[in-house]
Amino acid sequence: MPSHPLPLAVSMGEPAGIGPDLLLSLYALRKETALRPFILFGHRQFLEARAKRLGLDIELVECFAREAYEAFPDKLPVFDLGGKCEDTPGVPTSDTAELVTTAIARGVDAVMQGLCSALVTAPINKAVLQQAGFKYPGHTEYLAALAAPGGTPPLVLMMLADRKHRVVPLTIHIPLRDVPDLIRTDMIVEAVQLLAAELRDRFGIPEPKIAISGLNPHAGEEGLMGTEDAREIAPAVAILDATGIDVVGPLPADTLFVPKTWEQYDCVVTMYHDQGLIPIKTVAFDRAVNITLGLPFVRTSPDHGTAFELAGTGKGSAASVMQAIRLAAELSSNSR
Repeated sequence: MPSHPLPLAVSMGEPAGIGPDLLLSLYALRKETALRPFILFGHRQFLEARAKRLGLDIELVECFAREAYEAFPDKLPVFDLGGKCEDTPGVPTSDTAELVTTAIARGVDAVMQGLCSALVTAPINKAVLQQAGFKYPGHTEYLAALAAPGGTPPLVLMMLADRKHRVVPLTIHIPLRDVPDLIRTDMIVEAVQLLAAELRDRFGIPEPKIAISGLNPHAGEEGLMGTEDAREIAPAVAILDATGIDVVGPLPADTLFVPKTWEQYDCVVTMYHDQGLIPIKTVAFDRAVNITLGLPFVRTSPDHGTAFELAGTGKGSAASVMQAIRLAAELSSNSR
């Protein structure tokens, strides 16, 4: 066993985006921020070019995960994936799709082999990846597949959180018109059982209190504005309550996210992506972290996208990336 904590695995994300900028900027501040050592999975020459563009005096070194901790104080450890990657901020190309997805896959390998303690992923551009044949809607679904090579992917949930607020959307990267058909009692029960277990085991909350939003305005208002709330969500809440999980709902989403109400719960479960992500990004855009629940390892990510317009300018905020790295270190320590 190592005498020090394992380093984190960090995938560099979309090369034309802001992710590499923020990671390089954070490394430059490693002493002031007491940052947990990490190894950056990506392309060394590209990262050197981006650091030079940003005016950062950083020395990079190629190494394996087991060597990253010792290298980190003086040189940024990089697991170089090779290939071609030009420094063209704000100009994405599908030519880098394989590099981006391989960086994620190699990071997962390092964590699952016990060489790194957790995975942190920088933002990707799904449209560019899908142009190159990427078949997953996003990071979350790809990570689930990587966690079970050749087998059935585990049930995974996307949580966005800061220190006061947590939200989990039941459906994620799908068209809004498809959501009502997917909201089923059994699906809600399974997802909330997983959420409750993760809140206990990873977040150290012994008896989590969970709120479940309605799907329709006013949670259906006794069927006047839709039947899904009474037909699918309310029975799920009853089943969960009978198993001993502290859960309430369905609650109207338009009042659930009033801060004083929201903060009464350890997590709020919403029915679809924007129903949950709009509130959390409104109150904590530069602090919230994306956490994937249900994986056999810890994975976090900043809650923002590639921000092509800021790439290469040095003007982006690294606050969410820093929180993602800190939370990954914290959650992986809780998991041991």
